[in-house]
Amino acid sequence: MTDKQKKLYKAIDEILWKDWDPIGVNDIEDVRDEYQGYTPHIFSLTIHGSDKIKIAEHLFEIETVNMGMNGNKIHCEKIAEKIVGQIE
Repeated sequence: MTDKQKKLYKAIDEILWKDWDPIGVNDIEDVRDEYQGYTPHIFSLTIHGSDKIKIAEHLFEIETVNMGMNGNKIHCEKIAEKIVGQIE
């Protein structure tokens, strides 16, 4: 991984933790790794040119399928936009 990719990976991890946080646990440092399992795939989508719609759809799928929640498409779109915005 290049330095630029490492920086992007870390940024995505931070966005998932601080901004996405669908289950509302980002104030509990002991569970900091809660969303890190999703970071590699979101990173892959991002570096392979997926747009914010594709990334938002994946985040929404995680919320609804993996987590069994209702999900929030609008929030997922905002998070995806923030992720795509990290690409320099």
